[in-house]
Amino acid sequence: MTINGEAYIAGAFEHPTRKAVGKSLAQLHAEVAKGALEDAGLTKDDVDGYFCAGDAPGLGGLSMADYMGLNLRHLDSSETGGSSYLLHVGHAAQAIKAGKCKIALVTLAGKPRAEGMATGTKPRIYGDGVPDVPFEFPYGPVIANMYAMCAKRHMYEYGTTSEQLAWIKVAASHHAQHNSNAMLQNVVTVEDVVNSPMISDPLHRLDCCVISDGGGALIVVAPEIARELNRPLIKLRGAGESPKHQMGGRVDLTYSGAVRSGPIAFEEAGVTPADIKYASIYDSFTISVLIQLEDLGFCAKGEGGKFVSDGNLISGTGKLPFNTDGGGLCNNHPANRGGMTKVIEAVRQLRGEAHPAVQVPNCDLALAHGTGGSLGTRHGAATLIMERV
Repeated sequence: MTINGEAYIAGAFEHPTRKAVGKSLAQLHAEVAKGALEDAGLTKDDVDGYFCAGDAPGLGGLSMADYMGLNLRHLDSSETGGSSYLLHVGHAAQAIKAGKCKIALVTLAGKPRAEGMATGTKPRIYGDGVPDVPFEFPYGPVIANMYAMCAKRHMYEYGTTSEQLAWIKVAASHHAQHNSNAMLQNVVTVEDVVNSPMISDPLHRLDCCVISDGGGALIVVAPEIARELNRPLIKLRGAGESPKHQMGGRVDLTYSGAVRSGPIAFEEAGVTPADIKYASIYDSFTISVLIQLEDLGFCAKGEGGKFVSDGNLISGTGKLPFNTDGGGLCNNHPANRGGMTKVIEAVRQLRGEAHPAVQVPNCDLALAHGTGGSLGTRHGAATLIMERV
C-alpha cells in the first residue's frame, strides 16, 4: 500500500520557547497542537486521528486526548525515540489511506532543560526488565560516548577528521544566525569547533546538540481536505522506517538504520537523492549527520567527510542545504527528540516560508530523516520525502 499522494501536511508549528518554566508537559502538547491547527485553518473538533510517543505524559495518547478534548477514531503511540514523529507522519498517511481517519494530529513536547536533565552524559536507567540493561549498564554507556564510538570508528575506517565533522556545526551556525528563536545564534568556525572542550573523544562540545524545552506539532490530512484548505499543498511522496540494533553481535558502528529506511522512501517516492533540493537531517551530534548523509545515498560510504566540508551544507553556498533553522546543533532539540523539528523546517522550505537568507530557491522536493535511540547501540530510523504541488 503506497502513501504517495494519499496524504498532505496541512499544518506545522514549532513552539518558540526553549525553556518552559511554569508550563506543564501537557500544556506544551496542547499549545503546539493549537498552533499547528491554526496554521492549517482547523480546530481540535476536526481532528479524528492522534499520534504521539513516549514524551506524552501519563497514558500517552489516552491522557492527551482527554486533556485536549479530542474526539478520535484512530490513535497511535508508536515509540522509536526521536524518530517517532517522522514515523507518525508515515503512519498517519497509512491510516488516512485505509480510511481510519481524515485529519491527524502529531504532537511532541518536553522539558529537559527546565528540569536540569543531563541528557548526554548521565546513564539512562530503563529498568532491570529491559533485556540489554544487564549486559551493557555495567560498562557505563551514555549518549555522548556511544556517539563518540561511532565517530572514532568512522575515523578509523575512512580517515574522517574532526575538522570535517566541524563543518557540519559551521553550516548549522550559519543558518541559526537568522533564527531569532535559536539557542545558539553566533556563527562559528572550524577552529572554534575543534578547540572547544572535549566531551567524549573525538567529539567536542560544539559537536553536540543543544538541550531545550518546547515542542512541535503537525497536521496530516486526506487529499480532499487539503484541497479545501487555503494552505500550500505539501504532498507526502514516500516514507520509510527501520530499526538498527546489535544484530546478534554483528556490530558495525559506521552505518545507521537509514541504509534501509532511505531506499524504501526513495523507491515509494519515485525519486533519487540527486532530486532532493533540501534535507533535514537529525543532528544530535555532527557524526550523526555525516553517517546519515552517506546512508541516505547523498554520497558514498566513507565519503561523508569530503561531502560536508567547505560549506557544502550551507544554503546559498553548498550543494545540499541542510537544517536551515539551525537544527539540533544550534536551534532546538525539544525533549531530546529532534525528529519533529526536522519535518517542520522541511515544510517551511517547501512552502517558501523559511527565512529569506536561507530559503532554498525553487524548493519543491525535500527530505526529512531522523534517528531515535542511540546510534551506538540501537535506534529507529525514519525517512520522509515531501513535495510542494
